[in-house]
Amino acid sequence: MVRKDKTQILSLTNSGDLSLFFLGVGSAFTKKHFQTNLLIVKGQDHLLVDCGTKAAQAFYELGVPITSISNFLITHSHADHIGGLEEVMLMGRYVTKKKPNIIITPAYQQILWDLSLRGGASYNEETDCIYLSFCDFWEIIRPRWLSDYPRETHEADIGSINIKIFRTKHIPEKNESWESSFWSCGVLIDERILFTGDTRFDPELLEEYCSRFPVETIFHDCQFFKGGVHTSLEELSSLPRELKNRIYLVHYGDNYRDYESLVKKQGFKGFTKQWHTYRFPLRRRST
Repeated sequence: MVRKDKTQILSLTNSGDLSLFFLGVGSAFTKKHFQTNLLIVKGQDHLLVDCGTKAAQAFYELGVPITSISNFLITHSHADHIGGLEEVMLMGRYVTKKKPNIIITPAYQQILWDLSLRGGASYNEETDCIYLSFCDFWEIIRPRWLSDYPRETHEADIGSINIKIFRTKHIPEKNESWESSFWSCGVLIDERILFTGDTRFDPELLEEYCSRFPVETIFHDCQFFKGGVHTSLEELSSLPRELKNRIYLVHYGDNYRDYESLVKKQGFKGFTKQWHTYRFPLRRRST
C-alpha cells in the first residue's frame, strides 16, 4: 500500500501480519527520499531500525511524533543511522520522562556512547561530580549471542518480532572481512526477511543466511558505482538470478531512475519504495 494521503496517520500496530515500512530509502546524502530507516510492525509490537538525522522529520510528516517510538535498534554509527538519537534521548528524559528501549550489545553500546552520543547528552546534568550515562536515557535489551553461526550473530525478541543481528563488513573500505571491519550489522526479521543494512559486497553473507533460513525477501544496500563502502549494482548483478528475484534495492542515490531499466533487466524485484508498506502475511500451519 503506497501512502498517498499524507494526512493519514501512520499506525504502530496492525492486525498481526509482519509489515515493513521505510521512512526513507535514500543514501546518506539523499535530498529526495530521506535516509534508509526501517519501521517494523507486527500486531501490537514495533521496532525502528536506525534513526538518522531526518527520522524525526519523517515521523512528523507521517503524523507520528518520534516520542511514540518505544523500541530501537541501530545498525552502525553513521549520521544517517544515528543522527536522530540525541533528539530521542533528550525528549525522553526531559519531555515524556520515559526511557525508550534499545537492543544493543555491550561492545556496540560503548562505541555508540563514547564515540558519538556522549558529547551531546552526558553533560546536561551533574550529580556528585558524575555526569549522565547511556543507561540514564535508555532501557537496555541485551540480545542473546548465538554461538553456532559462521559470523557474529545475536538474537532478541520485541514481543512477537524476532530479530537476528549479524555483523557486516561496511567500513573501512579495504578491510577484507566483517571481523576486521568496524562494528556494523544487518537484521534477519522473523527468519524470513533479510535487511542487510550498510555493507560492501558480501555474497557469503547471503549464502549463510539464505541456506539456513527460508528467506523470502532481501532488502539490500545498493550504490550505482564500484568502490567505496557500499555494494554496487554491478556487483549485485553477478548474483544468481534466483537470488536477485528476491532482492529489493535500498539506500540508493537520487539518480535511481537512470537505472530502472537495468534493474528490471537484471531480474531484481525493484527499488524499495519510500512510505510503502511491505506486508508479509502470517505463515499458516498446515493441518
